[in-house]
Amino acid sequence: MNTRMIFTVVARIEAFTWLGLLIGMFLKYVTETTELGVWLFGRVHGFAFIVYFFVAIFAGLRLRWPWWATLLAVLASIPPLVTFPLELWYRKMGLLGAQASHDVEAKTLQNGIGE
Repeated sequence: MNTRMIFTVVARIEAFTWLGLLIGMFLKYVTETTELGVWLFGRVHGFAFIVYFFVAIFAGLRLRWPWWATLLAVLASIPPLVTFPLELWYRKMGLLGAQASHDVEAKTLQNGIGE
């Protein structure tokens, strides 16, 4: 598996576990039916969060993202479900494309981002 694929898979897992945790919190605090969702997804999401944090930094370095893209990827893990749309946006921008590092530099200069 290459860096792009690893980032994609981990970003989606992180978002999925956030969703599971939110559903678990709804079941625990709103319907007061079970604590199982929070117990299970709390642990799974905690692990996914840590893995995503390091994978985002690794991907940023390996794919030569601009500093703002790496920082945004790391910060995206904090609010719920943001890593999935961020991954889609990065794919659209070319940050996860086959020629990611060259395309990013060109788009960054074109758009004036990061100057």
